Amino acid sequence: MEKFKKIYYYFLGAVTGICNGLFGSGGGIAAVPLLKKGGFPAKNAHATSLALTLPLSAVSAFFYAYERNFKWGDALPLIPFGLAGAVLGGFLMKKIPTNLLRRIFGIILIISGGRILFL
Repeated sequence: MEKFKKIYYYFLGAVTGICNGLFGSGGGIAAVPLLKKGGFPAKNAHATSLALTLPLSAVSAFFYAYERNFKWGDALPLIPFGLAGAVLGGFLMKKIPTNLLRRIFGIILIISGGRILFL
């Protein structure tokens, strides 16, 4: 069983990396449900997804920048507010009950999916 779990986590990493490279930090959307299916409690899945997404995002950003698909200067003004939001989100995740967190995540997935499909 341990070997299957290891293979599952390799698969999870690959899927998350591919999604992150294709969709720009979208790997977390794939990682959270896959981590939960792998036995992680909901809050641990969200936290692990964040830890996984950081290095993946750095690599993806490098490739996008290398191909000149964005300019670092465009991202710099967004970073301080993104960091502030991350701190607030990390604080709130500790306070929000797991069921509510799961529902909020599900609603965001539905809204995101609808926007992608119809806009």
